[in-house]
Amino acid sequence: MSLLASWLRAGACERPHACALRAATGEWTYRELLVVAERGAACLRSADVAAGGIVGCAAGALDLALAAVACSAAGTALLPLDPLTAAAAWPRLQELAGGRLHCLRTRSGDWRLDRGPPAPTVDPDDLALVIASSGSEGEPKAVMLTNGNLAAAVAASQQRLPLAAGDTWLGCLPLHHVGGISLLFRCLRAGATLLLHGSFSAPEIWRDLNEQAVSHISLVPVMLARLLDVAGGRPPPASLRHALIGGGALSRPLCERALATGWPIRPSWGLSESAAQAATLLDPELGWQPGLVGEPLPGLAARIAADGRICLRGAQVMAGYLNPERRPGLGLVDGWLVTGDLGEIDAAGRLSIRGRADDMLVSGGVNVHPAGVEDCLAACPGVSDVAVTATADPEWGDSLLALVVGQPDLQRLHEWSRQHLPPASRPRRFRCVDRLPRNGMGKLERAVLLRLAAEVV
Repeated sequence: MSLLASWLRAGACERPHACALRAATGEWTYRELLVVAERGAACLRSADVAAGGIVGCAAGALDLALAAVACSAAGTALLPLDPLTAAAAWPRLQELAGGRLHCLRTRSGDWRLDRGPPAPTVDPDDLALVIASSGSEGEPKAVMLTNGNLAAAVAASQQRLPLAAGDTWLGCLPLHHVGGISLLFRCLRAGATLLLHGSFSAPEIWRDLNEQAVSHISLVPVMLARLLDVAGGRPPPASLRHALIGGGALSRPLCERALATGWPIRPSWGLSESAAQAATLLDPELGWQPGLVGEPLPGLAARIAADGRICLRGAQVMAGYLNPERRPGLGLVDGWLVTGDLGEIDAAGRLSIRGRADDMLVSGGVNVHPAGVEDCLAACPGVSDVAVTATADPEWGDSLLALVVGQPDLQRLHEWSRQHLPPASRPRRFRCVDRLPRNGMGKLERAVLLRLAAEVV
């Protein structure tokens, strides 16, 4: 038994009849969820999956949550996968795992495991969670998170956003992302309830916010925008204390709109390598600027490298990237994680995110980050969503193109750009589109944007 199951067992002893997990198809008390976990663990052991092994599971949100408690009860690590991409990613992930990755198939606690070779003998308190992510050119890699990493991450989150027994955290982020599955760890540690939505539906989530006494919610900016639309100017219920906003850039208009209607938004930044939440701002109403995400969580040290990348160090930073030998430290430099995000740290120790280093464009010999241009254009009347990309140009190098959702006056957009942006940062062209390519976490798919730009005449 590892960390998550130990918290579940403690909850089953202290508050057996309290709700641990609620979903559209049912709910489980702490005692009932422990029974599910132990049944799943027995299935894993019967298939010779030893403690310290890694089990991959491609399933919906509820089944991934049930798989997580089962794997923890068996002392194995879970690798949650997106069902849409699991088949393509599996061969590479199997290679990274040294051919020792098991495949778990489950539906609402009905367990079936494809028998695989035994895992190497390792400390059962070591690896707890493996999160797949994209490496260079989209090649899968995987983040190794130990029980220690996850315990530190949960404790740090608890200090910044207190969560208590009886609270309810509404989760609508995909559980194959660290921002989704980390909520299960936070809730079971606190004795709280995870209210799980398998997908995002703004009307359904707005209903549950008002009917289920939700205290916490995690959202990406596009989800927040949809909820504000559904709310129609109405404030969120008084029970909601924290709305954690991350997974992408929060624009000034969206932030101001949310604050004006009383949303307790908490701009945040995190990544798989930091076991989710790494920095959170509690008071955006006090002079917030785009990109500002507050101080790093307790226990995390941050610094800015010479090239502008944010570096992190602390107990919640990953053990390393998965490799066949399970060697720790891969991807770290003297214990520091050099992230792909550009940032700044102000005199108060608060972190601001400036975008991805590999998204940088060079226009007229000047480095231009699209996130800054997007934030400026998003404030122009008539713009509901915007993305900036580029095409090759013999004069400018990168000729900036803005793809805009909404009903803006394009001439006004050009004028807005001239008034608010330096010459190198001004898009040369604007095109209206019905929607922008975003992934399940609401992040812009920059590679798709480049392809769209190439198609624009």
